[in-house]
Amino acid sequence: MTAPVPPLRIDIDSAALVANWRWFAEASGRAVCGAAVKADGYGLGARGVVDRLADAGCRDFFVATWAEAEALGPLADALSLSVLHGLRAEDAEAALASRARPVLNSAAMVARWKALGAGRACDVMIDTGMNRLGLTPEEARSGLLDGLEIDTLMSHLACADEPGHPLNEQQLFTFRGLKAAIPARRYSLANSAGICLGQRYAFGLTRPGLGLYGGIPGPGAEGHVRRVARPHAQILQVRIVPRDATVGYGATFAAPAAMRVAILNVGYADGYLRGFGEGRGRALAGGVPCPVLGRVSMDLLAVDIGAAQDVEEGDWLELDYDPATASIASGLSQYELLTSLGRRYQRCWL
Repeated sequence: MTAPVPPLRIDIDSAALVANWRWFAEASGRAVCGAAVKADGYGLGARGVVDRLADAGCRDFFVATWAEAEALGPLADALSLSVLHGLRAEDAEAALASRARPVLNSAAMVARWKALGAGRACDVMIDTGMNRLGLTPEEARSGLLDGLEIDTLMSHLACADEPGHPLNEQQLFTFRGLKAAIPARRYSLANSAGICLGQRYAFGLTRPGLGLYGGIPGPGAEGHVRRVARPHAQILQVRIVPRDATVGYGATFAAPAAMRVAILNVGYADGYLRGFGEGRGRALAGGVPCPVLGRVSMDLLAVDIGAAQDVEEGDWLELDYDPATASIASGLSQYELLTSLGRRYQRCWL
């Protein structure tokens, strides 16, 4: 029996993904440019992302957890994979069985890795001011790291999307001091937004994420980063809503005149969240805007197709989901928009 065709799909532009990586690689200067593929490739499918970027020349990839590393499946020997969330006690077996490197974030993780006696390289995260994951600079300089083969010593910028924020320069100064004090094969500080701050932040390895997938991480990326993901939803029903009749939960929208309305098979369970309701979101019918009417439901969405008269039941509409502009419309971050796209979409690589 043939599997049903899902009423949702995401068209993923392979050429745009590769072009974005190449732009960040060029902007990284002499530094090697890797790729963050955590959260299943920011919702687009990590394996598909890795395959295409590896073909383009990317060699360094980053996931969050060992489950994500395992889900990627086998990687070519030339490729490097780092697990950013490090090494819990529960991860020991997976870490020993994997080629991936743990990013050690705490003294306990350092001790655990040494005790495993894996005899291979690891990565180390130092907290230079974000107060999230990472050893303190004092811990890193204390001798705790003695005996480790450190492939990549890294930190993470807290405010790189704000070029004028003083914490950027403070973190850069701290990381430079750590680079001078702690031997490692490579050093890495910049994410997508950090790359946009300039090559002083690049060191030996950069780790773009958001920008690869079409998000605008900070000033300087506009006009260079291309749209990668285009979600589409199928029309389940076309109906005429009479004047003064209401649409959706809460009856928050009343038709000012008789309207032609399409009901799409998409809702907040699919990551099209309620921030797009009440006219803040829109679908596109061959480029014709179709505003959202009323509230977003769990699985359904109403849009005004009055300006797209040839649209009928069974047709597909693109959701206007450019990360930067959709973020402004919905009040959601670009990261939320990309990673919230659910499993009910068919991912279609183009």
